[in-house]
Amino acid sequence: MSKNLLNKYVWLVETIYNAKYISYEEINRRWLNNDISEGLEIPKRTFHTWINEAEELFGLVIRCEHFGDFRYYIENAEEIKQGGLRNWLLNTISTSNLLMENRQLKDRILLEEVPSVKDHLEPIIKAMKSNLMLTITYQSYLRDESNTFDLEPYCVKLFKQRWYMVGRSVGFKQVRVYALDRIVDLALTDKRFKMPKSFDPAAFFEDFYGIIAHEDPEVETVKLKVSTNQSNYLRSLPLHPSQKEVERGDGYSVFELRLCPEFDFQQEILSQAPDIEVLEPQWLREEIAKKLKDTCEKYNHPHTR
Repeated sequence: MSKNLLNKYVWLVETIYNAKYISYEEINRRWLNNDISEGLEIPKRTFHTWINEAEELFGLVIRCEHFGDFRYYIENAEEIKQGGLRNWLLNTISTSNLLMENRQLKDRILLEEVPSVKDHLEPIIKAMKSNLMLTITYQSYLRDESNTFDLEPYCVKLFKQRWYMVGRSVGFKQVRVYALDRIVDLALTDKRFKMPKSFDPAAFFEDFYGIIAHEDPEVETVKLKVSTNQSNYLRSLPLHPSQKEVERGDGYSVFELRLCPEFDFQQEILSQAPDIEVLEPQWLREEIAKKLKDTCEKYNHPHTR
């Protein structure tokens, strides 16, 4: 499938989704006002082909009213709002369309680089699709030397502009997380593996903030006292799906979360200091306090090279 054709499918889905109900004639009018059309209408047969392809590609159900203006609508539109791969794919390609339509502003639209996607994501996806094992050479941040081993790839996850792979290496029972940008070398093998029915990618991460996850989570109730300004930020972009606001006072709010407060969650809390104070659990409060104290001590001494 060409990238140009994929862009057209996304444009069609986005147009119907935003309009809620829209006729073929109105779709064509909007199409002609878009640079991607090159001034050519969508023939009726082509239009129906795009509808069918978009339905299959994005798992949507696009219907047409059999009365009045015969308007088109997305029957399962709510699924787009629920996130996941479908929503991410639509948003990504939609953004790509928007940038392509405004190439004259390329110097004024700044993007973040995702380096790990270039070399490794495609073969990992192929391996997942065919349940083929991978041979990878991995350089952990915690070790001086790299290791080479066979791996069963279960899923991939994007977090803070980095891609990660979850899988089980041969000889280990535990499922582990691997950063794609720490993979030195990767190759597909002809060895097949059976995807465990008990492994649910979404469930694997649901009790964690970021990418540090494991199969034996110890979920705790975490309470955070947050300044008013930062509270507005957390309301619009929650730290975790379990987050709820349990108190609002003069100059602060208290948020409660149910998760495993692993290292990456602690790093996020530290990155928002002094606007966030950990109230519970006590061990986490003490851990954050210690890290802040250690940081302050470094700045209390003269700088030396």
